[in-house]
Amino acid sequence: MTTIPIQQAQAELPALIHGLGPGEEVVITENNEPVARIVSSAPTQSPRRLRSMPGTVLHMAPDFDAPLEELLPRSRGGTE
Repeated sequence: MTTIPIQQAQAELPALIHGLGPGEEVVITENNEPVARIVSSAPTQSPRRLRSMPGTVLHMAPDFDAPLEELLPRSRGGTE
């Protein structure tokens, strides 16, 4: 945690904001008393886009959509 006087914060505000790493904070003081805190926000994730990777499946087995009867229990129609 970094502490700086209010006069320095006013002069260097853009540098203070852009210099903060994730989870870091700067305490601004006036007459050696804390008066404000600048805290970096968590990085935002861009929203996931549907169909953003078309054409990425390079190979699909010919029986990809074949029934999987050997995995079903006998009561549901599977084979022994």
